[in-house]
Amino acid sequence: MRLTSYTDYALRVLLYAGAAGHLVTISNISDSFGISKEHLRKVVHSLAQLGYLTTTQGRNGGIILAKPAEQINIRDIVLLFETTPLVECFNNDTNTCQINGMCGLKHVLAKAQKSFLDTLGAYYLSDLIKNPKLIAFARL
Repeated sequence: MRLTSYTDYALRVLLYAGAAGHLVTISNISDSFGISKEHLRKVVHSLAQLGYLTTTQGRNGGIILAKPAEQINIRDIVLLFETTPLVECFNNDTNTCQINGMCGLKHVLAKAQKSFLDTLGAYYLSDLIKNPKLIAFARL
């Protein structure tokens, strides 16, 4: 399974803001990760609307986590932005697979996806920002 760039950027923004522990700018994040500021603006806007970031405009503006890192579940973030089913047959409304109902692959992939999401659900942002190297990276 591959996450979209949007989800990847959302996770990076949260990691950076959480590790920094203070107000950071989109430029800080863009420069650190080599990601377009325009892409990050869209991601930050979404995360702010969803209540994960607080944004402040103006000369001394920036972004900061809107809730404690201990309350930001990684699975929840991924599910906010990943909407495409893993395979076509997961969506009964648009499924055109000719072997649906007789193929065992759907059940194997569903089990794998559940395991993937269950693993993500076991982690919070606070678990991922403890690394001193990440903290130093975000505080440059």
